[in-house]
Amino acid sequence: MSTEKAETSGTTSPFDVLVAEFLAAAASDESMPPPALAEIAFAGRSNVGKSSMMNAVMQRKGLVRTSSTPGCTRSVNIFHAATRGGLDLHLVDLPGYGFAKRSKKERLDWGPLLEGYLRRRPTLRAVMVLIDVRRGLESEDEQLLEFCEQPRPGNAPLATYVVATKCDLLPKAKRKPTLAAIAAACGRRVIGFSAESHDGRLEVWKAIDRVVRGSEE
Repeated sequence: MSTEKAETSGTTSPFDVLVAEFLAAAASDESMPPPALAEIAFAGRSNVGKSSMMNAVMQRKGLVRTSSTPGCTRSVNIFHAATRGGLDLHLVDLPGYGFAKRSKKERLDWGPLLEGYLRRRPTLRAVMVLIDVRRGLESEDEQLLEFCEQPRPGNAPLATYVVATKCDLLPKAKRKPTLAAIAAACGRRVIGFSAESHDGRLEVWKAIDRVVRGSEE
C-alpha cells in the first residue's frame, strides 16, 4: 500500500486526497474483492493517459503504474481513496482497449472481465470514459458509452462522463473549441483534463462527489 504524501498546492480543498492506496487487482470475476464502498471506474483506449490521470486525481506521483507500452493494464485494479471533505470510495483502473499489440486471446479474455464488471458490479456508480483530446471520440469510445447506458438488471444505472485528456498538448487557443467539438459529437458535456497541470481535477472530483453523495440525476 502507498502512504506517500499527497501533492498539494499549499491551500486546502474538500477534494484533497488524504488516503490513497492500492487495494486489489482482479483478473477474473472470481478474484474480484467483495463489493464495499462506492466505485468510480476509469476507462479508455490504451495510451490515453489513464494512469497519469488517476495519479493526478489522487495527488500521488506513482501510485497507479504508468507505461509507454499500450495495453499495460491487464486486470481490474482497485484503489481506496478518502478526501478531506469526507468522501470514502474506490477508484478503479480498467484495462485499456484498442491495444493492437496484444494477442487476440488476451483481448478475448479481457472483454468478458470488463463487461462483467460494468454490468454486474453493484457498487459501481459511474464510469469516466477517457479520450485523447487530439483524437476525439472514436468508435470504441462510443461503443463503451452505449454499453454503460444499457440497463443493469438488479443494479442501479451508471452515470457516465467523458474526460478529454492531454489538454496541455494543445495550444491554449485550440482547447475550448476542441472540447466544444467533442461535446457536440458525443452529445454531452466534456471535462478537459491535464495530468501535468492538474487542470480539470476539481471538475472530476465534483462529478464524483455528486454521484457518490446521491445527488446525480
